[in-house]
Amino acid sequence: MEVPSRKNKHRKSEICVRGYRKLVALRLILFAMGLAHPGPARGQAIARSEEANISFGNATQRRVCPKSNADQSVQAALRLVCLRERLGAEDVALSNVIVIGFVGGFVRHDDVRHPEVGFAGLLRERYPSVVHAEVFSNHDGKNALRRVVQLLDTNHDGVLTADEKKQASVIIYGHSWGGSQAVTLARQLGRQGVPVLLTIQVDSVHKPGHDDAVIPPNVRNAINFYQIKGLIHGRSSIRAADRSRTNIMGNFQMTYQDRHINCDNYPWIARHLNKPHHEIENDPLVWEQIASMIDNELSKGTAAVEASFSSLAVR
Repeated sequence: MEVPSRKNKHRKSEICVRGYRKLVALRLILFAMGLAHPGPARGQAIARSEEANISFGNATQRRVCPKSNADQSVQAALRLVCLRERLGAEDVALSNVIVIGFVGGFVRHDDVRHPEVGFAGLLRERYPSVVHAEVFSNHDGKNALRRVVQLLDTNHDGVLTADEKKQASVIIYGHSWGGSQAVTLARQLGRQGVPVLLTIQVDSVHKPGHDDAVIPPNVRNAINFYQIKGLIHGRSSIRAADRSRTNIMGNFQMTYQDRHINCDNYPWIARHLNKPHHEIENDPLVWEQIASMIDNELSKGTAAVEASFSSLAVR
């Protein structure tokens, strides 16, 4: 048997070192772009048993409005939402509303440093008996779909009936890859005959094998917020697969040359190399508009959203 020479051993060692350096470099690039956070990768799915309590408004989370202990960047992002008056019980026309959020990149589903997570908690605070709000990793689409179906299956027989589908009130939002996953979840629900009230994309970034540009016909309303600066920027335009069934409420470009947005929930390198992509995620105006649209869906009105969008200048 031929004994490997020192030269071959040295060459193999160099190859391993180069490979390791490439992996580290890739990790640093993702970290810089805000697609990854420091530390080892961890599973992001919430463990759910078949016997899980699926009543609406049962989720718990610390308060995110003023006088809370929430992350300061989250408070800054949601400050306008916190100032909004809650709809009165007589104004809420819907019940059992399911709101699903998706975080971007490799952010954990329960990372309270991100407003997607804080916003879900705020919805649960504002509408404890009406809204079930839950956040998922954008890589956890299967569990998100399973959870929505579980919540819609009110008789717990494992099959969605025509009445259960008809009663569905689903809203989906997401940032970055989470925006792409929001459209994917809506499309998956459409294949099962489940309607979606609203999809919201915030600087939606295309995921391989997904289509975040075309909104499926089971979605009633859709909106897209985007910006065009930085290493990563979102899709600038979405369209309806069937314009007779889906209303595209707008593609709103946001810019930040003259506005300071708190992005302290991201590392220094991410804030400097890819700042606009994180600014739109932390933009209070974006979350205030999202809150307006959800309030509108709960009240089944149109005047509130029309008035709200008249104040949103395309900057």
